Amino acid sequence: MSKRTLRGKAAIAGVGETPYYKHGKAPVSEFKLALQAILAACEDAGIDPRRIDGFASYSNDRNDPSRLAAALGLPALRFSNMNWGGGGGGGSAAVGNAAAAVACGMANCVVVFRALAQGQFQRFGAAPPGGAAAGEAALNAPYGVMSPAQRYAMRAMRFLHENHIEPSAQRAIALASYRHAQANPRAVMHGRPLTAEAYDASRWIVEPWRLFDCCQENDGAAALIVVPAEEARDFRQPPAYLLGSAQGSEYRNGARGHNAPLYATSSFTTVAPQLYDMAGVKPADVDVVQSYENFTGGVLMSLVEHGFFTAEQANDFLTPENLTAPGGKLPLNTSGGNLAECYMHGLELQVEAVRQLRGQSTAQVPDAEVSMVISGPMVTPVSSMILGTEAVL
Repeated sequence: MSKRTLRGKAAIAGVGETPYYKHGKAPVSEFKLALQAILAACEDAGIDPRRIDGFASYSNDRNDPSRLAAALGLPALRFSNMNWGGGGGGGSAAVGNAAAAVACGMANCVVVFRALAQGQFQRFGAAPPGGAAAGEAALNAPYGVMSPAQRYAMRAMRFLHENHIEPSAQRAIALASYRHAQANPRAVMHGRPLTAEAYDASRWIVEPWRLFDCCQENDGAAALIVVPAEEARDFRQPPAYLLGSAQGSEYRNGARGHNAPLYATSSFTTVAPQLYDMAGVKPADVDVVQSYENFTGGVLMSLVEHGFFTAEQANDFLTPENLTAPGGKLPLNTSGGNLAECYMHGLELQVEAVRQLRGQSTAQVPDAEVSMVISGPMVTPVSSMILGTEAVL
């Protein structure tokens, strides 16, 4: 483990969310959603919002930190940070960036946030509007590859084909998420259980993904408050300490025209080893995992790349029983995740990871002490983070 590390230097002291809505149905603006989630996180932490002095986000969030600071009446804005990338790959990176800021003294109380109101803007899951394509889109659009599902399906298809992975493995990921959502009243799919028969009967979106393999599209906001570790005990809730955060992707991962040398990956082959090295834990030490589901195939690939099982073991390991709390071997997406709780561009996964360590989840893993979040499989850059209780430090 390197001496230059974030391990144990910062903690999450508060989490907050708005209600989650179907895309385009939020009753207020995206900016107001962001403020509501930040204020909810402050209430959770038991602090005056004017204690905040920094903001970190990702995926080109439209809510400018200076405007947020003005609306909240902050005495001073000391830190503002955006992780590049249009997908959910920056969710864990944003937490790591906030932790770096408080660890080195650039700020004392940084909010990580993400807000979406797709009724004000374009739907995330739709192909871009307009009659002209430029850049990467110009290489893909002539072949009908325009939506996120179409862009990433080929990478997953290659992985599934080369490793002889059955459809039941992806189905298990979807079923586990929906089972967990039935215990979570915040989940958009609460009260709408999914059966294996309904999954198998659902329409194809693009092979290898059916309807229930694909994430929702939602409006809402989520926020987390990151503080220095030495101050973490002073807040209302038990702290969740950052053990490790890593971001990036492998060699030439972003090569245009689907020319990445390691094509059939979820982009974590170099990121996951960095994460474990910083956190000082092994896959076997992780009690619960929240993995961003853009599509179930990306979750499957990311779990392999984080060392929870090999590709050859995927068919046997990935069953609903193994992925469901409280007794599964690897409880996954215990709030319902992007598939069944909400697609808050993945930041709801960080919120759930904190709740697991506090013992406050609606699908609680007994005695959870190490909690992982995997952000944005198959996009680039991607990121992951590991949280732990004080006992783990």
